[in-house]
Parts: sequence; C-alpha cells; structure tokens
Amino acid sequence: MGRPRYDEVKLLKIVLFAFMDFGDVTVRELQKLCETDTRFLWILDGTAAPSHMTIANFINHRMRCSVKEVFDDINRYIFSQEDVDLQHIYIDGTKLTANANRYSWVWKKTCITNRNRTFDKLTQIIREMNEGVSMQRVRFETRNEYPIEYVEMLMEKYAELMALEPEKAKRGRGYRKSTEMKLYDRMKECLKKLKRYAIHIKVCGDHRNSYAKTDKDATFMRVKSDYMGNDQLLPAYNVQIGVCDEYIAIYDVYQYASDMDCFKPLMEKFKKTYGFYPVYPVADAGYGSFNNYLYCEENDMEKFMKFPMFEKETKDKAYQEDPFRSVNFRIDEEGYMRCPNEKRFLFRETRPVKGNKYGRTEEIYQCEDCTGCPYREKCCKGTGNRTVRLNAELTQIHEEVLQNLNSIHGALLRMNRSIQAEGTFGTIKWNKGYSRCRRRGIEGVLLEIGLISCGFNLRKYHLRKLQRMKTAA
Repeated sequence: MGRPRYDEVKLLKIVLFAFMDFGDVTVRELQKLCETDTRFLWILDGTAAPSHMTIANFINHRMRCSVKEVFDDINRYIFSQEDVDLQHIYIDGTKLTANANRYSWVWKKTCITNRNRTFDKLTQIIREMNEGVSMQRVRFETRNEYPIEYVEMLMEKYAELMALEPEKAKRGRGYRKSTEMKLYDRMKECLKKLKRYAIHIKVCGDHRNSYAKTDKDATFMRVKSDYMGNDQLLPAYNVQIGVCDEYIAIYDVYQYASDMDCFKPLMEKFKKTYGFYPVYPVADAGYGSFNNYLYCEENDMEKFMKFPMFEKETKDKAYQEDPFRSVNFRIDEEGYMRCPNEKRFLFRETRPVKGNKYGRTEEIYQCEDCTGCPYREKCCKGTGNRTVRLNAELTQIHEEVLQNLNSIHGALLRMNRSIQAEGTFGTIKWNKGYSRCRRRGIEGVLLEIGLISCGFNLRKYHLRKLQRMKTAA
C-alpha cells in the first residue's frame, strides 16, 4: 500500500528528450533539468519532478530490457516517414573507454604461463611426497596438467597417510613445521594459485585475451588518447554502428578489438531486426577479410569493403609497378612464375591459414635458386630462396573489390561512408562529449549506446523536419 509508481510514460519522455538534446546526461543533471528547464516542466505537465533515484531505477531496471524495443519502434516510425534506404548501410566502429581502473589488468596468456609453472612445481612436490609414502607402498601419479579436484584428492590422501591434522597445526613464528607439513602447505599454496588462474581464464573465455578487474566485461584495447592518434592500452568496448541515410539503423557492443570479427554478428543482427540483409554494406579496410567477403557471397551482398592494402593498390604507383611483387612476376608458357632474374618458382605445399573459419588455404611457391642473383637484396629478405604465398580465390576477390570501389557508384559510397558513419561518431563523441562509458558491464554499455542512438535519431529527424519546413516556406 505504498506510494503509487511514478508515471513511466513521462519518465520515458524526459529521458528520450534529454538524450536527444544533450547526447548523454547523468541522472542528477536530469533531475535538475526537470526542476528548472521549462521544456521538461511542460513534459511533466504539473507533475512533481522525479528524484535522481527514481530516474536511475527506471533507466537501469525498466529500460535495460526494453531499450532495444524502444529503439526499433522509433526507427520504424522515422524510416516510414523519411523513406529510409536500408539497402545501403555504412558501417564503422570505435573504442569507448570503460568505467574501469586502467591498471587492473588480467592477461590470459600470463595466467596460462603461470599455471604451467605451477604444474611443474606440483610435479616436483608429488615426487617428494612419493619418497615419504613409499614405505606404505603408495605412489601418487604425476601428470602434465593437474585438475583442481585431483590436487584436492592428493592433499586429503597425503594428510591421511601421514596422519597430519592441518586444521590443528600451529603455524607462525616460534613453531617448527615437519617436512610432511611443509610439503602439504606448499601444495596448498599451489592449489590456491590454480583456483585463481582458473577463474581468470574462465572470465576471459575463448575470444578474449584480457579483462579489467573493476569491470570484468571490459577488454584492454588500443584506444586513441589524443587528436594526434597516440594510443594507449586501456579497458574499453568496441562499439559498432550501421548508418542508413544518416540514421543509426543498428548498433552493437563487442568485447574484442578486431573489427573484422564484428561484421558477421552485426549483419546477423540487422537481418534479425529488418528481415533481410543489406545489398550494399560499405566499410573501411578494417572489415575487409576473406571470411567477410565469403559471408557476403553467401548472403547475396555486394563487396564494397576495402581490404588492408587498398590505399597502396590504388594510390601508390611505385608499389603497383614494383617488379619484385609476386603478382607482377611473368608467367611463362609452361605456367611457371618467373622472377626478374628469370628463375622459376616451384610449387612446394598447400597450407591452411591459421584461424580461418572458411577453410582458406594458401599455396607456397619457392624459387629454384637465388644464389648469386643480382636482385637478391631487393627481392629476397630472408637467408634462403625467395618464398611466395598465393591464394587465387582471394586475389580474384580483391580484383572484384577494386573494380567495385573504383567505379562511380563505389566512389559515391566511399564518400558517403566517411560523411555518415564517421560523422555519426563525430557528433556523439566530439559534439556531445560522450567518449567514456558511465556504466559497467556489457549490458550497461548496451543500455547507454541504445539511449544515445535513440536520442541521435530523434534529433536528426527533427532537424531534418525543421529544414524541410524552412525549405517549403
């Protein structure tokens, strides 16, 4: 029988209007606006201004699960009114610094290395234990890796055989421990380390190499810290957006830094939201990988994503005409590649590319003899014969991408991507001052990005509507 709940419709209005006008606001700033700003007083329509706790509870509990539905409803209305083209989507990403201590890192590889060292220590301890229990015709098994349950079983069994009472044993200054008790305590310390390393590795998971202790969902990434592009290793989130006709059509937050790995899940989310894949996904060189190109072929999407060497392939004339590049080698009548010294390249093996999910392979060719070659310093960087790695399918895809992006349509799409996708992040981060997450955890960051995207689309819609009214007048 407590007080009635505050009107959630009015709370939703003031939250959306605040994010539309200011880009990002704190709950205390929002409370002050509801008390002093005439626009917010008009929205409240005589209702008392909500406290910051009321606003915080509404955002963190009520909107956390429904922000995606609110974003979709807003887009559904705006896109129907503006006739937004969803076939052309401009994709870009940015690293947002997490609300976490920058020195609270945990590295997965370091934990694995230290765990292996602990395994070696356990092996040595077990060998010493076997010397003590050999008179009882018992021998503990040594392994390369020791599960936590196995170590606990060893400690229990050893204490039973040696008649140890670890709980009653006196430790500290002035007390001398027996050899058996010292071995037991050493194994106990190793067990504590194994449990700690297991927790760290589990938190990192399969796709991350690090995390921050103060925000376990944040991953350490290279973040641009100033306008000169100087980067630092900071806990951050990888925020990805897809822009259609200047509106944010899709957004998502990822815990890994590589943009190449974000393309497929972002397009899957687009397909789930709108029911189809965009025909023209346009992105920069961070997304142009063999996996993503094959994914586009599978789902009837055109390849308008740059690959890492696109700028050199199109602008650097010296690089294009370099006679020592493998693509510029002459092919003789027998089908052999010939270097500038007219030496043949012989096929050696076909090797799978590490980490490729589509079974990509590359062919290894090696020069028959580089001894005494006058071009060796310019052509070969190693000590042996020159080796060349080729993939005919990837080379063909790169030629198709170059043809697409160098066409008139491709040039317009590249220009629009720079304006729309990068301009959206410029408005959010520079104009509105949102460059660091306020909430912790990936769900909290998704909530923030969802509210900011809702506010951005609402502001863009009203600005374009006012512009149309001025033009009509």
